[in-house]
This record gives sequence, structure tokens and C-alpha cells, in this order.
Amino acid sequence: MSVRVKAAVFEDSKSHALLSRIRHVAPSRATVLITGETGTGKEIVASYIHELSDRAARPFVAVNCGAFSESLIESDLFGHEKGAFTGAVTGTAGWFEAADGGTLFLDEIGDLPLSAQVKLLRVLQEREVVRLGSRNPVPIDIRLIASTNVQLEEAVAAGQFREDLFYRLAVAKIAVDPLRDRPGDILPLARHFLEVYAARNGSRLGEIPPISAAAEQCLLSHPWLGNVRELENAIHHAVVVSRGDSIEPEHLPHVTLPLRRPGGTFASVATKATAATGVGRHDPRATLRSALRELYHERSSDLWNEIEETVMVTAYEYSDGNQLRTARLLGVSRNVVRARLLRFGVLASGTRDGDDAEQSGTGQRPPAVSAA
Repeated sequence: MSVRVKAAVFEDSKSHALLSRIRHVAPSRATVLITGETGTGKEIVASYIHELSDRAARPFVAVNCGAFSESLIESDLFGHEKGAFTGAVTGTAGWFEAADGGTLFLDEIGDLPLSAQVKLLRVLQEREVVRLGSRNPVPIDIRLIASTNVQLEEAVAAGQFREDLFYRLAVAKIAVDPLRDRPGDILPLARHFLEVYAARNGSRLGEIPPISAAAEQCLLSHPWLGNVRELENAIHHAVVVSRGDSIEPEHLPHVTLPLRRPGGTFASVATKATAATGVGRHDPRATLRSALRELYHERSSDLWNEIEETVMVTAYEYSDGNQLRTARLLGVSRNVVRARLLRFGVLASGTRDGDDAEQSGTGQRPPAVSAA
């Protein structure tokens, strides 16, 4: 289980309401749909629902739908029999069977292709799976929790997500607010991550470095567009560079340093606009509008290219150099991302990133089973 999944913090007033909703939904057997921006802690919520349910002693299996290879989705989810396809040398249970008796968490359900959505709907209706290459249904007893960072209602209207599956998933809905809207959680989360990463660096509980008042102010004033995930990375970095001393603002580069790009024009103007207006700390869109106005006054003939490059490169860096995640983040195709990164010189022609090497889930692969 990841560090973030263990970070169940509900200190802010909005998180109190969220916790109340979780406690209300958890004892039921209803399917749950969790919505919220990337990095807000949707898996934390799903895990907590499982822990508060009567299935707590059974498996909690978390799977990222966006990481599936399209050719192996059915096999990963529903399992396969020996000989079902080239390389299928044994029968293997899928994620549904691995979670039998417990909870299956399907993260980023909006990334599931329509063909898999049809089969998922049937599984939820019939409470059984049929492995690839088999005609024999396998009964399953799972509680399904799904999450998404997109508006599934819009995906339904656009014909990209099945309406009947949406209603089947959204029996109980839980919305997770972005971290910037629940500031009461920021410092408790920061201290949690500080304890975890300080311990990994060899510190004992009494030796965990404190966060200075100035650093706390930096944490509280930052907009956290990457939510809990960004905060975790910032604290991890601070633990490494502080070398056991108190955490100071200079140890938080992800928080205190402006975005940079070759030439620095757009990023530097955005930084000046933030300082001048003071609104960028809480409203990044206002900062963006102010920065654009300054750039319009410059009347650069290459302004659109500068803006597009800044948006694309920053998104690519935020997505850890992963083209597929960048495409999802910006709502464009991976081909568009790759073409722009080649044009901007970020990628060399013929290179690939590691998208295809991503694992299908966040836990262990379901165990192989004997062929029927």
C-alpha cells in the first residue's frame, strides 16, 4: 500500500463532511463512484470505505484502468484459461477473482474502453465472470468502488461512456475536494509524510525534523495543483535536502521556485503577475489571465507558440515524463502530445517514453491457477 493511501487525514471542515459521508456509505454494499481531481486522495477514500465495511478482513485490490494494455484488458480484469491466446501457458485469475470476498477499486474508470465497459456491466449485473477462453462462469462476491477525475456525465453525453454503466456505478457518489479547498488538511498531511520519509532516511520518531513557521506558511499559501501527490513529493524532497535539520522554505523547491522553461519568458511574467496581484496564491487562473495581459502588451509575434510550449512541457514534467498521462491531463490524444514534444525538442525522433511498460494495477499480479 502506498504512502498516500495510508494518509487518511480529515482535519479540515470539508474533510469532516467527507468523513461523515464515508462512514454513512461504508457499511452498505452499494457500488461507490468517487470523483475528484488527480492526486486528491481518491484511493485513500476507497481504502477507508473498505476498512469501515464488513469486508475489512478480505482483500482490497486497487487497479488503474488507465494502465491497461488494450489487448489484455479482458485477461487482466476477468482472467484467462490456458491457450486462450499466444503466451497463455497457464490459467490465470483476473482482478475480479483476486478481490473475491473483498473490495475491487477501479481507479480512473473513465479510461476504460467501451468494449470493456460492456463486459464490466454484465459482471456487475450477473455477479460472475467468464475467463477469456472459457464458457464456464465463475461466481464472484466483490464490492466495487470506482473513481474518476473526469466528468462521466459529459463522457456519457459524448458517447464515450455507457449510460447504463454510469448509473450502475453511481449508486453512491462521493466527491473529494482539491487540497487547496481544504487547507486544514495541509499541515497534518505534511507532518505525516515527514514522519514517513524521515523514518525511511533512518530517523527515529524523536528525531524527526520540525517544519519551521516560514515553511508552514509556504505550504499553506501554495495552490497545490497536484494535490496530495504534489505535497508528498515536496515533503520527500525537503527531507532529502534538509539532511535532518528543520524544514525551511529553501528545502521546498516545488513550492517556492517558479516554473522555468528555455527563455523563461512566459514563466517569468506569470511569476511577476503573481507577486503583483497576490491572487495567484489561491487562484491560479487569475494569475494566468494577468500574465497573459502582460504578454499581450509585448505583442510578441511568436506568443501562441510560447504559450503552447509552456503548457505542453509543464504538463509533461508534471506527468513524470509520461506521454499518456500528459494526454489525459490536457484532454488531447497521445499523438498530439508526441508531435508537440518532438516539435519543441523535448523528445528526439524515434524515442518512446515508458507508457507501455506501466503495470496494470497497483498491487501484486493475481496468482496463476491450475488450468481447468
